[in-house]
Amino acid sequence: MDRMKVANEALLGLAAEMVLDEALLKFRSEQIYQAIDQALATGDKERFQRLTEELKTLGD
Repeated sequence: MDRMKVANEALLGLAAEMVLDEALLKFRSEQIYQAIDQALATGDKERFQRLTEELKTLGD
């Protein structure tokens, strides 16, 4: 029975970590999209390119 409890706790910990990772990814993506919009509004081509590259790497 103790093995089952340890396994369940490990699975719950993994699930919590996955939820947290997904939330952080979504938060960062939203930040980047806002910064991209700002870069477009100000005509900052370098920043736009850097941010779009960063956004591409988030999915990896």
